[in-house]
Amino acid sequence: MKYLAIDIGASSGRHILGTIEDGKLMTEEIYRFPNAPKMKDGHLVWDTGALFRNVLEGLKKAGETGKKPDFVGIDTWAVDYALLDAAGNRLGDVYCYRDGRTQSAIASIHERFPFAALYEKTGIQFQPFNTVYQLEADKLSGRLERARHMLMLPDYLHYLLTGKMRQEYTDATSTGMVNARTHVWDQEIIDRLSFPDRLFDGLSQPGTLVGRFSSAVRDFVGYDAQVVLPATHDTASAVLAAPVGADALYISSGTWSLLGVEQPSAHTDEESRRFNYSNEGSIGYTFRYQKNIMGLWMIQQLRHETGDKYSFAEIAQMARENPDKHTVDVNDEAFLAPQSMTNVVREKLGVSLPFGGMAYCVFRSLALSYAESVRQLESLTGRRYEKINVIGGGCKNALLNELTARETGKTVVAGPAEATAMGNLLMQMIGAGEIKDIAEGRKIIMQSTDIREVK
Repeated sequence: MKYLAIDIGASSGRHILGTIEDGKLMTEEIYRFPNAPKMKDGHLVWDTGALFRNVLEGLKKAGETGKKPDFVGIDTWAVDYALLDAAGNRLGDVYCYRDGRTQSAIASIHERFPFAALYEKTGIQFQPFNTVYQLEADKLSGRLERARHMLMLPDYLHYLLTGKMRQEYTDATSTGMVNARTHVWDQEIIDRLSFPDRLFDGLSQPGTLVGRFSSAVRDFVGYDAQVVLPATHDTASAVLAAPVGADALYISSGTWSLLGVEQPSAHTDEESRRFNYSNEGSIGYTFRYQKNIMGLWMIQQLRHETGDKYSFAEIAQMARENPDKHTVDVNDEAFLAPQSMTNVVREKLGVSLPFGGMAYCVFRSLALSYAESVRQLESLTGRRYEKINVIGGGCKNALLNELTARETGKTVVAGPAEATAMGNLLMQMIGAGEIKDIAEGRKIIMQSTDIREVK
């Protein structure tokens, strides 16, 4: 059987075909497209029309090249969502999490539900863009009045493919409204914040079959396929493919760096809240106990501000040739969505460094942030971890891996780079019954990928 993982990140999307051959996961990129938020009426929004057109174009190309899949699943970043009316039509745009519309909403939420109480229920770390704050902004603006449905972005794209609405569990946990003990929408949060009950349906687990393509989609792409839920939150999919398993820390390295460890239950204690650790849902009601770190977003923006003059490999080499002692706090909100990343980095540094020096500063600052988070995590879990499995596109950055190994004192296991797509494919295969579980899937990935160690 053939499976197609559609993995959409904040800067690009890709269609990855997967099959099991001789006990190995064989993957092939079928289609790739760019993605970025756009400014509209003073707000950052996602071009969901373009996203879905690219989803369809990639599916069509798979059919035209003789590689039409039997199963399809989509993952994206978390927290962003579409509002739909009673007829199933989208109401307005899908806002980008980097938009600043939640500032007044945060205070409004915390007046009625202090963050400490929210955290004790959900275990989700504070971020100004959490869905709970975005929904409050929608309520304050009147956007919720006509809304009948809320679908997280991958759920919305699955709906456009099939006409079937599902709310997938792993992405739902990122909203800050799913109870970490009962694993369902928390009714007290919904009631106290006066959110409409109609927006919150039953949650579906990864591996659930959604439905087959609608007639319109079949006509456009030229074939039919079954849509199955992966872990639709991209980090959840990526960590499922981490081949070293639960005995090691992980860093899902991309636009964001997500550093954490798999846990059987959520940590919603005061110390976890104080250190701003999050508990995001995974399969079997386990959790990813992790911290969001700004990640390679800063490097991506510095690169864009040169007109994309340098490749990422060239930037890493320039950084290697320009080591510098200066560092910045990569989690400073000033880096979230600046008009000029270059200017903000220079302002925070207090000196003007050449481009390579700025890049080295960011890489080393990331490694130092990882090291601090590792110390916190080991303290919180009462365990010492010997390895960090770096997965995702950032695992290809040899300099960052070296700095991470040096600053953390851990062995860095780098790979796989396409962990998100692989995790997506594994859950589709479990849903289809081709493999038994994630433990079997991780063994397959270990046999299928080139994993590198850095000490």
